[in-house]
Amino acid sequence: MAELSLQEAMQLFLKKSKLKSGIQAVQIEEIWEQIMGKTIAKYTDKLQVTGSTLFVTSMVAPLKNELLYQKDKIIERVNEALGEKLIKDVVIK
Repeated sequence: MAELSLQEAMQLFLKKSKLKSGIQAVQIEEIWEQIMGKTIAKYTDKLQVTGSTLFVTSMVAPLKNELLYQKDKIIERVNEALGEKLIKDVVIK
């Protein structure tokens, strides 16, 4: 049996666990302001990851419209910040 570091063991566990999407959503929430800026982060109500889709919730209609135009950029920035191609789609609610 091969020896794994604690980090490798945790990554392997998360890869196979149902907790993965919840943990990834928390990671995205932590870096959301850095990725998108203070103003967008301030008016974003909720971030949720289901599968490879990021759901962004906001009650501000102009912000929703702006985020719709930036979907590709959001995907690129989030994946770059996480260091893996996790997010493939963004849904604005």
